[in-house]
Amino acid sequence: MRVTPAIRRTLGGIGLLVAGFAATTWWALESGGVAVIETRSPDGATRSTHVWYVEPDAELWVEAGTPNNGWFVDVRQRPELRFVAGDRSVACRARPVEGRAAHDRIRGLIREKYGFRDAWVGLLVDTSGSIAVRLDDCVAVPGPLRGADLRPRYSAKPLM
Repeated sequence: MRVTPAIRRTLGGIGLLVAGFAATTWWALESGGVAVIETRSPDGATRSTHVWYVEPDAELWVEAGTPNNGWFVDVRQRPELRFVAGDRSVACRARPVEGRAAHDRIRGLIREKYGFRDAWVGLLVDTSGSIAVRLDDCVAVPGPLRGADLRPRYSAKPLM
C-alpha cells in the first residue's frame, strides 16, 4: 500500500496531537508542588509515589485518588510513611479521613493550589471517590536532601 502525502500529513498531525497531550499531562502532574511519599507494601518492599499535597493551617494533607491506589493500600496496613518535598523529609503517620466533607475540602484545596493542572488531570482521572489523608506526628528524618531545617511543622487538626 502506498502512503500518500495526505495520509502522511494526517498521521503526522495525529502524532503531534498525541505528543502534545502527553506533554501537557506530564506537565500537569509533575511541574511543581509534587512530593514523594514512601510506603511499605505488605511484602516489605518500599513504594515511592509522586503525590500532590496541600498545607492548610500548618497541616499536611495528601489525596488518594481511589481506595485502590497502591500507596493507600500500603498505609491502610502500615500507616507510617516518609514524605519528601523540596528541602523537607519527614516521617509521618497517615490518617485517612473518609466522608463527603473531608473529600470536598481536600478537592477544593487541591483545585485552589493546582488550578488548571487539576482541571486537566480531572479530564483523565475520576476523583469523585478520592480520600483525604492527613499526615500526623511528622518528625524530621535524614534524607538525600541538603540538610535544611526539617523540624516538624504540622499539627493534628481535622480537615473539616
